[in-house]
Amino acid sequence: MNDPVPDSPPIALTVAGSDSGGGAGIQADLATFATHGVYGTSAITAVTAQHTRGVESTHVLPPAEVEAQLEAVLGDFDVAAAKTGMLATTEIVELVADRAAEVAFPVVVDPVMVATSGDRLLEPEAERAYEALIAEAAIVTPNADEAAALTGVEVTDEASAREAGRAFVELGADAALVKGGHVPGGTVRDVLVTAEGIETFEHPRVDTDATHGSGCTLAAAIAARLARGEVRSTAVEGATDFLARAIRHHYDVGRGPGAVNHSVDR
Repeated sequence: MNDPVPDSPPIALTVAGSDSGGGAGIQADLATFATHGVYGTSAITAVTAQHTRGVESTHVLPPAEVEAQLEAVLGDFDVAAAKTGMLATTEIVELVADRAAEVAFPVVVDPVMVATSGDRLLEPEAERAYEALIAEAAIVTPNADEAAALTGVEVTDEASAREAGRAFVELGADAALVKGGHVPGGTVRDVLVTAEGIETFEHPRVDTDATHGSGCTLAAAIAARLARGEVRSTAVEGATDFLARAIRHHYDVGRGPGAVNHSVDR
């Protein structure tokens, strides 16, 4: 007999923009979920015409369409964790913050403001709206530029990363992972700050510009690991290790620097 043998993987949700080049956004998140053995669901906030060299154009979806996608997913699936990426506008940030306050599962907030290429993905006035979403975050994962914009702390070393992380916790986040990829030096130091203490995760810097999708991939990996039941510190450690491999073994695609390898562990 050829009876069905169903699988019941953990389920994660990504709320982010679409990247036509496949390196970042929804595409990166779903690929990363799959690599971690997690079933991916999504709510798309914007459609970007994008590639390895930059963002050509952006079309933001109406908040009602984003809300409809969230309703569809949350009304049918037992979501175990979620992550947010490009939210684009004040209205969408506020919508996602309201929904995050209602759910019981952990939400990883990647406060996407600018693409790796330097193209802006968030309207400036929406930065203020992020405080409500950060307050609902199980983990917020800013890079140095995002940390400075949201906390006023210029992240230039480990000490200032700790200061910025504490500021996020004071805003209400359960934890803040202040990423070190934009801080110069031969070692990348990601600093995890909670009310209970501080942990630092270090990796040798890979000499490449092929980091397109790195922030999305890291946040998605953390969410996937949380969905699988890993505790926060273990999830972050595993996700930062995964990203280091994804950058080292990056995809040499497109005419730009390339993209991180979301499937490096498959």
